[in-house]
Amino acid sequence: MLSKILYTTEVTNIGARTGNVRSSDGVLDLEVRQPAELGGPKSPAFTNPEQLFAATYSACYAGALAAVGKGLDMRDAMVTAIVHLGNDVAGGFGIAADLHIRLPHLSTEEAQEVAEKAHQACPYSKAIRGNVEVKLVIVE
Repeated sequence: MLSKILYTTEVTNIGARTGNVRSSDGVLDLEVRQPAELGGPKSPAFTNPEQLFAATYSACYAGALAAVGKGLDMRDAMVTAIVHLGNDVAGGFGIAADLHIRLPHLSTEEAQEVAEKAHQACPYSKAIRGNVEVKLVIVE
């Protein structure tokens, strides 16, 4: 539950996974298609919900890293979100995510500690906690 709303955005989809997503301000306006692995076109000209989730999760998590890493050398920090779509144990579909975190100016132990704190602070991590398996991977 939010105690105070700081920002609101609106994005509309028409056509599900073979349609369009467009923000109310027009900044985001993308055609979406099934990935080729799921029967979509082989053309790389389209995005899909998993790519969009990976983009937004990596950006949000990187912001959380910066917030919890104040006072540490966070230069060149990088987050790559790898999102997996697959079958879940109930017979439907589900997603999982691996966050590859590069903090080259921190020791492995410092990087792991900051990564865990960021995972607790990140709004996306909070939103999916308990529903999506997320692996934090420190990379050199």
